[in-house]
Amino acid sequence: MSEPANSAPTARPRPSTVTNASYLLYLAAALIAVSTAVSLATLGTVSTIFREEYAGTSVEGAEGFAVGITVFSAVLQLLIAIGLVVLALLNNQGRNGARIATWVVAGIGVCCTGFGAAGQALSGVGTGGGSTADGPDNAEIQRRLEAELPSWSEPLTLICSIVALLALIAAIILLALPASNEFFRKQPAGWEPPVPGATYPGQPPYPGQASTTGTDPGYPQYPPAGPPSDPPGNPPSNPPSNPPGNPPAS
Repeated sequence: MSEPANSAPTARPRPSTVTNASYLLYLAAALIAVSTAVSLATLGTVSTIFREEYAGTSVEGAEGFAVGITVFSAVLQLLIAIGLVVLALLNNQGRNGARIATWVVAGIGVCCTGFGAAGQALSGVGTGGGSTADGPDNAEIQRRLEAELPSWSEPLTLICSIVALLALIAAIILLALPASNEFFRKQPAGWEPPVPGATYPGQPPYPGQASTTGTDPGYPQYPPAGPPSDPPGNPPSNPPSNPPGNPPAS
């Protein structure tokens, strides 16, 4: 039978650039999730330190705003991580829309992780100058954060942010290479050789094959086979009653 017209096209071979880009997206998503988990795990300690240091100052109660910013950033990072995993799966299927969305989401991830890594690397810079008038002591806040938070939390978060940043940049570049462009380009339906004995739309049947439309295909028809005639050289099956040359019977 002929293959249905709406059947799925044959899967195209996926280039290594797309496969490696998907692996990098998985890696970046995992690192972003780890960094977010560390931030949420230490959120209670950070909130307590800010509340105690802000008490009795002109910015008392502002620790809630700082905590809210941290929670919002964590939720945004988790959404980005989930989106990267989904886009990696769709990229492996050759969805060009997913590739465009990957550039957008990965670009946002680069900005978030880049600013986060820069903020962590510069967290101790400028905190030794004391405090503003009627405000909390920045040096004391930094000292308490370093003393009460786990010693591994800040280095781990910084490493995760830097590696995730590099992975996202590399994935963006791999998805823009010529091999990836060819994979994501829409392919026309390829020609397939006819199956012997099959009838395709608009094509007349082969000689001797019955027409599916009930019309004469226009091919010459062979004469129907009749009963076999007497082979030459053999006497006829019904000889005449009076052969030539014999006297008529009395």
